[in-house]
Amino acid sequence: MEAEGKIRRWRLILGQDSQDRFNQMGNAPLTKEQDLMDQALAAIYNRTESGGFGTQGGGAGRGASSPQITRWLGDVRRLFDKELVTVIQSDAVNRCGLKQLLFEPELLESLEPDVGLAATIMLLKEQIPKRSKDSVRSYIKKIVEEINRLLEQDIRRAVTASVNRKKHSPIPSAAALDFKTTIARNLKNYNRELKTIVPEHYYFFDRTSTTAANKWTVILDIDQSGSMGESVIYSSVMSCILASMASLRTRVVAFDTNIIDLTEKCEDPVDLLFGFQLGGGTNIEQSVAYCEKYIENPSKTLFFLISDLEEGGNRAGLLRRLEEMKASGVTAVCLLALADGGKPYYDAQMANRIAGLGIPCFACNPEMLPQLLERALSGQDLLAFEKEFEKRKR
Repeated sequence: MEAEGKIRRWRLILGQDSQDRFNQMGNAPLTKEQDLMDQALAAIYNRTESGGFGTQGGGAGRGASSPQITRWLGDVRRLFDKELVTVIQSDAVNRCGLKQLLFEPELLESLEPDVGLAATIMLLKEQIPKRSKDSVRSYIKKIVEEINRLLEQDIRRAVTASVNRKKHSPIPSAAALDFKTTIARNLKNYNRELKTIVPEHYYFFDRTSTTAANKWTVILDIDQSGSMGESVIYSSVMSCILASMASLRTRVVAFDTNIIDLTEKCEDPVDLLFGFQLGGGTNIEQSVAYCEKYIENPSKTLFFLISDLEEGGNRAGLLRRLEEMKASGVTAVCLLALADGGKPYYDAQMANRIAGLGIPCFACNPEMLPQLLERALSGQDLLAFEKEFEKRKR
């Protein structure tokens, strides 16, 4: 039975063209469920004149093929784990010419939310027909909401804890609750029967003491070249969370060879996303020069450069501006581009030169952003944090 199971698995991996060879190895036919898996995979990985989605063998097809794709998506979601579903969907887009069909409203409603697929849609957003715009927006909104659930609470807590670390207020606020102090000072009130701490007093950070003069300014300078799709999506959500916090002043700038100030769109991350124009070249030095005008109090400014660092402009000028920015007292951080499900993608030579200026370069997953924010805003050593992060990855 174990040998038959291995034969079936290899048969699924190698596809329908290998069936005759496996027949010679013994009688180990696919189960009913495996046969359905085989048909679903053959639609994109074994395209023949009889396979695939279109009425013709050479392409995805149009019109009547759309219901076939919807049924195929249903089979894929039922037969495979969620992680595999997103991989298969992405392969279907790239291998079967489904980009035009992604913009069919009924198809988008069937798609599993996936950041990589959303990045592809954002790249093609100018081609979206009017009838599909609402469906595309709904699909993007699902992904934004998932990222928001992942990051919002931790980012708010990190910012509140760092900006107002030393002062407390009698005014209760769930968002400003100082968990560490509240727990530490109420350990004596541990209830053995309830197996929990029952606080006598709660401690809240003082959010009202943050005046305009000592507010932190956070500047996000975001590369919108074609390789930045996934990073742009995460950056948009992060930007909107930060912009909604009264204790910070947040500026959002997008660039390729041109510069767009998107600060006014920060009320809605979906609106912000649609403000990006993914594609085009890169002039990072020009964008850094633009952002410098927002630096009023260097010691209270946190500058994020979010880019793959594939500089098409003045590389020496970029390094000089970053060095001067850091020397003035600005806390500068480079967040490196993520692609293909979170894999770093960037110019390693430029990253090393920026790191040589004492500016940390992080190729970190989104879950690390709250920790990074808290350390940056509380004045901790980010280079030490970078080394700690690199050790965790090994």
